[in-house]
Amino acid sequence: MALPDAPLRLAGPADSEALATAFGAQLLSWRCRGRERLYLSPRADFSGTAIRGGVPVIFPQFAARGPGPRHGFARTRDWRVLPTDARIPRLAFALDDDDATRALWPHRFQAVLEAEAEPDRLHIGLSVRNRGDEAFEFTVALHTYLRVDDLAGARLHGLEDRPYLDSVAGGRACAAAGAPLRFDGELDRLYPQARAPLRLCDGAHVLRVEAHGFADAVVWNPGAALAAGLGDLGEGEQGRFVCVEAGCIAEPVRLAPGASWRGRQSLIVER
Repeated sequence: MALPDAPLRLAGPADSEALATAFGAQLLSWRCRGRERLYLSPRADFSGTAIRGGVPVIFPQFAARGPGPRHGFARTRDWRVLPTDARIPRLAFALDDDDATRALWPHRFQAVLEAEAEPDRLHIGLSVRNRGDEAFEFTVALHTYLRVDDLAGARLHGLEDRPYLDSVAGGRACAAAGAPLRFDGELDRLYPQARAPLRLCDGAHVLRVEAHGFADAVVWNPGAALAAGLGDLGEGEQGRFVCVEAGCIAEPVRLAPGASWRGRQSLIVER
C-alpha cells in the first residue's frame, strides 16, 4: 500500500494502528486483529488532489448538491494538527475558513475531525461550528472505503427495510429491497434516515458500522467499467472495497450563528 511521506500514526490497543495525513484530515489505514480494514488505492495520488481511499471528508457539499466543487473542498485542503492528550490514542485536525474557502463557499466556519481508537473500534468524529453572523447550510459525509477480500461474496446487512435513491439511475426513488445488499456491477445508493447499525460480512470477517448524528447512509462501488476508467483506481480494484458512508445529505444541516453540529462514525470489528 502506497502512503504519503511521514503519515501520522495512531497506535491503538493491542495490535491496532491507524495512519492518517493532515491533507484532508484523511484516515488512510486501520489495521485491527492483524487485518487491514480500510482500502487505499495502490494508485492513490498524494500530490494535492483528492486521495482515493481511506476516509475522505466530504464538506460542505456532497457530490453535485450545490454550486461548489464536487464533494466540497475539505478533502483537498491542509488541516491543522491539534494537540491531544498523550494518554488517549487520538488524532485531531482543524480546518478554518480563509480567503480560498470563502471564494468557494462564503461562510465563516471551523471543522474539527477526531479519530480515536478503542479495543476493536475506530471512532471518527466530525464537528462543524458556524463562526459567522448568518446561518448557513451544508451537506457532509465520511466517504469510508472498507476493504473486502471477496466483493462478490460480501453482504451488507441493515438496510433491508429502507427505501433509497439510486444515483446510477439518475436519483430514482426505489422501494426497500427486503434483502441484504449484494455487489454486482456499479452501485451508488443514498439511504435517507438509515439509523440502524450496518454489518459488512466478508467471508469470515464481520465489521459493524454505527453512525451518530449522521442521518443518512451512502453505499458505493464503481463496478468494473467505471473502475477501469479511473486513473487513480484501475482495472479490478473495485473488487477490493465497498464504500459505506455516514452522511447528512438528503436534508442539509442548517446552523445558526454560533451553533455547532457533530457526527460520528464507528467501525467495530466483530470478527
